[in-house]
Amino acid sequence: MDVRLEGKTAVVTGAASGIGLACAELLAKAGAAVVLADLNAEGGEAAAKRIDAGGGRAFFQQTDVSQVESVRRLMDAARQRFGSVDILINDAGLQFIAPIVEYPEDKWNQLIGVMLTGSFLCTKYAMPAMIERKWGRIINMSSIHGKVASAFKCAYVSAKFGIIGLTRVTALEGAPYGITANAICPAYVRTPLVEKQIAGQAKTHNIPESEVIEKIMLASAPIKRLLEPIEIAELALYLCSEAAGGITGADLSIDCGWTAH
Repeated sequence: MDVRLEGKTAVVTGAASGIGLACAELLAKAGAAVVLADLNAEGGEAAAKRIDAGGGRAFFQQTDVSQVESVRRLMDAARQRFGSVDILINDAGLQFIAPIVEYPEDKWNQLIGVMLTGSFLCTKYAMPAMIERKWGRIINMSSIHGKVASAFKCAYVSAKFGIIGLTRVTALEGAPYGITANAICPAYVRTPLVEKQIAGQAKTHNIPESEVIEKIMLASAPIKRLLEPIEIAELALYLCSEAAGGITGADLSIDCGWTAH
């Protein structure tokens, strides 16, 4: 499907790498003006420059999505630069692995703050522009861990479950204004976030790093491979299309069959 997004502005968080970067690049290719948001200024600036050099329109805004004023500045900058906010992809995320009894409270607050509170704040401050234009697309990156749990990931799992709940409420509130809201729930994707987990999982489960992908990450997946970021971005692009206008409040799995059991 050839999705065209000329005249639309997309804000993508976590856009300096991984899924967020793939989404930003693909939306730009489809004609959207893209605002890349991330804490990683070096990676974000470089990505925005590559998009511009390739004929797209993009700029980078360093953002801490867990902080209200930082999110307000992001949405204000998007509107000032491109005139609107039509598409929001909430992808900013991080991971920390430890048993509940050893889980540091500051790490719990950090993960919940970035992924769940961050998705709420970005949605809150993006929606007014969408309501004005009577059109919007909000895509939240949940996870297969928003549907099933794994040990040692209490904050991540809690945030991803919460994102699905936020998505459904947003869908109900956005429907009268032509705004759809959906959650994408991938299994393990080949991103820097997943690569960092390999060492942590090896330590937690006391196995070599070489065995983590097969024995831990892909143990429940009939299709034994990591997903690629572009696969997630392609679904996000479809959800931005007019053809997907009837899809809202959904949590869409790309999980290599994980939940088929």
